[in-house]
Amino acid sequence: MATAAVLAPHDVPTSLNYYTPIGTEEPYQYVQAPPEGKAPHNLGSEPHEVTVRDARGREDEFSLDKNGFQFVKYPSVEKEFDDEERIKAVYYPEVEKLLKEVAGAKRVFIFDHTIRRKPGSPEALQGTGVIPRGPVERVHIDQTYNASVERVKYHLPEDAERLLKSRVRIINVWRPIHHPVAHKPLAVSDWHYLDENDLVPVHFIYPHRTGSTYSVKYNPNHQWWHLSDQTPDEVTLIKCYDSESDRARLTPHSAFADASSPAEAPHRESIEVRVLVFDTE
Repeated sequence: MATAAVLAPHDVPTSLNYYTPIGTEEPYQYVQAPPEGKAPHNLGSEPHEVTVRDARGREDEFSLDKNGFQFVKYPSVEKEFDDEERIKAVYYPEVEKLLKEVAGAKRVFIFDHTIRRKPGSPEALQGTGVIPRGPVERVHIDQTYNASVERVKYHLPEDAERLLKSRVRIINVWRPIHHPVAHKPLAVSDWHYLDENDLVPVHFIYPHRTGSTYSVKYNPNHQWWHLSDQTPDEVTLIKCYDSESDRARLTPHSAFADASSPAEAPHRESIEVRVLVFDTE
């Protein structure tokens, strides 16, 4: 399979889509089709020029607890990611092993995964039969603080009270599929430069329950990073929640456009696995 041409490490001038309100109703987003007469969401988009700095060659400078994200070389035996049951049987155990080795997890619970391919692309049409979800070009965080606690209660009701007495994290394990990322790479924002007043809770409405995520308002202090030409052997660990408040607790992230990407390069394919991570069994 052809791969993207290797680009020299570089910082990328681009724009990212930040939150702006639409109307006066509290922010919301439906995961599936909304009720008749209701808009799918009321999240406005406000583009702002930023520079996404390149972490290539500096990967060891970043960590989950210091910055809220971490780059790890961790090849997978799974290459295609085109069979849901095989993903769960083969890839999930790899993710568990990774988080125990790198993040010091004592217990993990994987609660979902998402494969992203550009809708209508040849890669998407050859996928699992699930309607493809493209890269999210909007600055966001997968869970709010409250939603993270509720995740534990929802998925592990019998153990929740005990588990919530110790440290709890949610980590998104993000990996390219098939080829290095050229189009719509992933940008992550350093916790040190985030003001929590930038965070906007959004009702995330499933058919059977309501969770919440964060949209993010623009702040010129935000500092953005990416790993240029990230390969399928490299993962980005994105912290979405940490119950401990003396370290990085969460990480805004977004796909972005890189104007220098070769036009002939394949569309981005990636998998993200979201995991509850516990410091106790």
